[in-house]
Amino acid sequence: MLHKQHVETNGKMLIYRSFSNNPLCAAGMNAAVRATVRVGIYTGAKVYFVHEGYQGLVDGGDNIKPATWESVSMMLQLGGTVIGSARCMDFKEKWGRLKAACNLVKLGITNLCVIGGDGSLTGANQFRTEWSELLADLTKQGKITAEEAKRSSHLNIVGMVGSIDNDFCGTDMTIGTDSALHRIIEVVDAITTTAQSHQRTFILEVMGRHCGYLALVTALACGADWVFIPEMPPEDNWEEHLCKRLIAQRERGSRLNVIIMAEGAQDRKQKPITCDQVKNLVSKKLGFDTRSTVLGHVQRGGTPSAFDRILGSRMGVEAVMALLEATPETPACVVSLSGNMAIRLPLMECVQVTKDVTVAMAEGRFEDAVNLRGKSFQNNWNTYKMLAHVTPPEVKSNINIAIVNVGAPCAGMNAAVRSAVRAGLIQGHQMLAVYDGFDGLANGQIEPITWAQVGGWTGKGGSNLGTKRHLPSKNIEQISLNIAKFNIHSLIIIGGFEAYQGGLELVTAREKYEELCIPMVVIPATVSNNVPGSDFSIGADTALNTITTTCDRIKQSAAGTKRRVFIIETMGGYCGYLATMAGLSSGADAAYIYEEPFHIRDLELNVKHLIEKMKTSVKRGLILRNSNANDNYTTQFLYNLYSEEGKGTFDCRMNILGHMQQGGTPTPFDRNFGTKMGSKSVLWLTDKLKECYRHGRIFANTPDSACVLGMKRRSLIFQPLASLKEDTDFEHRIPKTEWWLKLRPILKILARYEAVEIDTSEVATMEHIIKKTGEIKGGKM
Repeated sequence: MLHKQHVETNGKMLIYRSFSNNPLCAAGMNAAVRATVRVGIYTGAKVYFVHEGYQGLVDGGDNIKPATWESVSMMLQLGGTVIGSARCMDFKEKWGRLKAACNLVKLGITNLCVIGGDGSLTGANQFRTEWSELLADLTKQGKITAEEAKRSSHLNIVGMVGSIDNDFCGTDMTIGTDSALHRIIEVVDAITTTAQSHQRTFILEVMGRHCGYLALVTALACGADWVFIPEMPPEDNWEEHLCKRLIAQRERGSRLNVIIMAEGAQDRKQKPITCDQVKNLVSKKLGFDTRSTVLGHVQRGGTPSAFDRILGSRMGVEAVMALLEATPETPACVVSLSGNMAIRLPLMECVQVTKDVTVAMAEGRFEDAVNLRGKSFQNNWNTYKMLAHVTPPEVKSNINIAIVNVGAPCAGMNAAVRSAVRAGLIQGHQMLAVYDGFDGLANGQIEPITWAQVGGWTGKGGSNLGTKRHLPSKNIEQISLNIAKFNIHSLIIIGGFEAYQGGLELVTAREKYEELCIPMVVIPATVSNNVPGSDFSIGADTALNTITTTCDRIKQSAAGTKRRVFIIETMGGYCGYLATMAGLSSGADAAYIYEEPFHIRDLELNVKHLIEKMKTSVKRGLILRNSNANDNYTTQFLYNLYSEEGKGTFDCRMNILGHMQQGGTPTPFDRNFGTKMGSKSVLWLTDKLKECYRHGRIFANTPDSACVLGMKRRSLIFQPLASLKEDTDFEHRIPKTEWWLKLRPILKILARYEAVEIDTSEVATMEHIIKKTGEIKGGKM
């Protein structure tokens, strides 16, 4: 546990902490700075800003200033880095590092938190490695005393990776990547509307000189016809293959073509492939009206996404813990994300594997380059190839797979349907669309769905198939008859808690209806993120960004009036995921949820907290409440209570966000997540159907033939519906164990509450990267 004023290292309280940033800023860095400052102060440490990166470290003086709680207020929604960043050639020289060391020793700073790319982190590790030598030289030159050298005998280093390219091996996502994807997808969505109107081909160049992650995920998220990435150049004679692909898409009825390029795109001979080259090829050889767009630095700017804010905050907290626990023997580490877990990895191992990727590309070992990027990069590449570069076989499998959406609509559902349909067609199956949920399955609203029909679905919100909340139990006999009538061999159910509960009802009815003995898979898709068996649900990220953006605007409206507290109600039913995570991403003072019961004394404490806050320079408050947090302490009650108790100190405003949280275009995360879930479910069903084929028919009645596909900790796994019943609170429609509850203490610490404990039991050990095979623990989303 991490307690206020209670963490010791080698018997001494850690006193100083410092920051440095690399020259290329990424959205979300400020969240990391804010979290590290506030958690550092919370533990009793004195925290310093180093302005202008390593240059500020070398120059010293006013570039190194104490950080306060208030100095990091209102930073979450700002892009870039408020403490500045600069290229520093001086730090690359020994004399520059001597000056930097002297500045740190004079201030007693022995712990350095570095936010940057592999270059900045490598420089930090070199600084740490030669620290003893630097101290000896400074002592010899008389610039520091022997006592000062003894007091600063070792330097601890912890890194956080800030890079929009996501080019640092060992972490699923670097700070800034998700925000960059948001900027890119906004442009793609805008471009595709005009391209569709004029039947154009659009070529979009995104950043990624040495890493194709942005290009690859963008291609997955928008259903691009072709993608160029440096790790896997196209085969020789790619020009002809590209033209054939574009023509085939037009013949299928598509009115536009989209080609995504990383700026580092190259051919097999390592010759650059440029936008103009591809544009000239398409326009001259095919005669298509072709346009090209180079996004450039617009990808680095803008407001950080909710994901980046939460990622930066979690990494900042973990960085403080790592520094508090560090000893002289502890190697410099980098705080990384693996699945939904913050972990620590040896910094130089990650740097080495990152460099190995570049070497592999330079030597033409492109398969190795993809492998070194990690399992999830491979999965992204394989998923893209399957959905965009494979022609459905002429020989059919005689398998019919039906897809149904159940429950409330959410952004990302259509991406999952599109992926499942195309993956199924590639396997030779016939894909059937079931309209209007289980009602449609009972009423026979079932039709074949084609490759062209799902074109462009990744960027559409809601549910194109239609969806209803009704469960199948009342119509189970009619459903079984239609499964037989339409010869359905397996079923994909995409939706929220109703999809999970409906799947269970179908499994239970297998005893009576043999037609239901077919493989089934449930894909969680709901803004509430309350489906057992998965840490994340499709649609929750889009809803979270909607709430976060709204909170930003609401807080901004209070900037002029001051002394105002906003009470905001979020969706989620009894699940407090949205309220909690939105609280982290928007800097809320409290988030009331059902899973963590609260009483009148808690409300009294929160009111007093806000009254004290109004005495500081931060004269605004934000309170979030999950819709079903408490039957009696309603949103209106909280508004009345805060209004009454805050009279003379602050006034209140109330906002109920409502169904706007279910709408909108899906975020890059939800598009990519839905795409991977859809294709993975079809591949699993294909294998399961082979297992269940007996004597000319499909018969599946084992528990593992009906599963939930979910993200658990670090990977996508299939779990039998029946096995999840024990972990389900059916009355309140939530899982009994929810991973994100461990993040709630962070929210309270960052809001400046006293006596808060953080469970550090899962983040106390350092992990390693397996360099020989290039296998990375975890996997990018």
